[in-house]
Amino acid sequence: MASAATSLMAPAKKVVSEESREHDGRTFVVPDPAAAGDYELAADGGAGFKAMPGSTAATDRWAGELNGAAYRIEVPKNWNGKLVMYAHGYVGPVPQLRVSMPSIRRHLIENGYAWAASSYSKNYYDVRAGVEDTNALADSFKKIAKERGRHLHAPHKTYIIGHSMGGHIAGAAIEEETWKTAVNKQKYDGAVPMCGVMGDTELFDYFGAYQLAAQTLAGHASHPASDFGSIANDVRSKLFVTFSTVPTAQGVKLMQVVKNLTGGERPVFLQGFGNTGLQNVVWGTFGSDGTVNGILNKSTLDTNRFVYQFDNDPALSYDESQFNQTVQDLTAAHDANRLRSDGLRWIPKVNGQFKIPVVTMHTLGDLYVPFSMQQIYRKRADAQGSGDWLVQRAIRAPSHCDFTVREQVDAFEAMVKWAEMGIKPAGDDVVTPSTVAHPQYGCAFTRNEGGADDSAVTVGTRAVIAPMLAACPAS
Repeated sequence: MASAATSLMAPAKKVVSEESREHDGRTFVVPDPAAAGDYELAADGGAGFKAMPGSTAATDRWAGELNGAAYRIEVPKNWNGKLVMYAHGYVGPVPQLRVSMPSIRRHLIENGYAWAASSYSKNYYDVRAGVEDTNALADSFKKIAKERGRHLHAPHKTYIIGHSMGGHIAGAAIEEETWKTAVNKQKYDGAVPMCGVMGDTELFDYFGAYQLAAQTLAGHASHPASDFGSIANDVRSKLFVTFSTVPTAQGVKLMQVVKNLTGGERPVFLQGFGNTGLQNVVWGTFGSDGTVNGILNKSTLDTNRFVYQFDNDPALSYDESQFNQTVQDLTAAHDANRLRSDGLRWIPKVNGQFKIPVVTMHTLGDLYVPFSMQQIYRKRADAQGSGDWLVQRAIRAPSHCDFTVREQVDAFEAMVKWAEMGIKPAGDDVVTPSTVAHPQYGCAFTRNEGGADDSAVTVGTRAVIAPMLAACPAS
């Protein structure tokens, strides 16, 4: 039975004053944990935090508020002593906070795992709040259970999983820099970042490079990057007959540029480029001032390292050379995302410094958080000597976080088996161009099986890619 909600406050910790930013002046609304005797969220349609329909697992479910963040916790009656922290993705520039439940909830509770999820105390792209509030909730798990009448021992294994921005949170939470600089410290035994922003601020550099390539190909090379809105319609009309499925000759060049910016030649890229709904979201980031909507107070955008290419040949043709000389470069302020004296960076880094099992997943057609994030993560981990702790999996799907529950369960259990039994799971090579370009790349871990809960996180896209599984060997 769900118990009445409670509000807990973690002990205050002394911090040093830091410079202010726009984000500091924003206020957020925590959902009322006492509403109707259950924890109501807009996403639930007022249903409250109920037992999972059709599940045989008996659980205790608790909801409340901790340090200005809402939370949900579910603990099976036959708890196996393990806790899974779930980090949700980007909610947006809105004041209403919300808690999301893990998509593998059924698997967790029916196999004895407890799980907990925070709304975070702030929205926007506030990964710092996500890490701190998730860590604080993990640290408070035993205390909250006791307040609700269950006297539990501390978890003997604590894992973290997350989607999209939540993947960034999961990746940052396990970093050495985070352990040294976070206010709320938490050790994790394994992580599964899914469709995550594993290149941290390099995601925003990609958005900037995509925009500059598009406006240059449309004849607006010198137009101020921060004023994209005034040329947006003209850029689209010059590059597409039908956005984003029927490109003009210049639009074909843009498609090739974007392919190389997002991971190179690979299956499912064309379906991702033609995913108009998601492309609208990507193009909606164009014209940024580089502060990530006020998370920073200086621009983090830097495109100087990008080389724009119209084909798969790394050697630059004359046209490519001319284009690269014409396109604008954006240069970041050197201290835009510096270390802070009062805790984590404003956008925590994913440096690749960790010593626990990490299994990541990413869809090949994702252009919002592109597959190149995994390539960046692999190179960083290898450079830091952490490469042996990282296994990555490619999924043949054309949208963002477009996973089936089966794929997510497989990755989670592979990580657990590695953490608890020392059996390292199989993964994909994400950096060798010839491997990534193979027609069967991504087949090994793509599972399109249906089922009661086996739907994609991003609904309505997997049917598009199903015919391409014909390229995969029969399992």
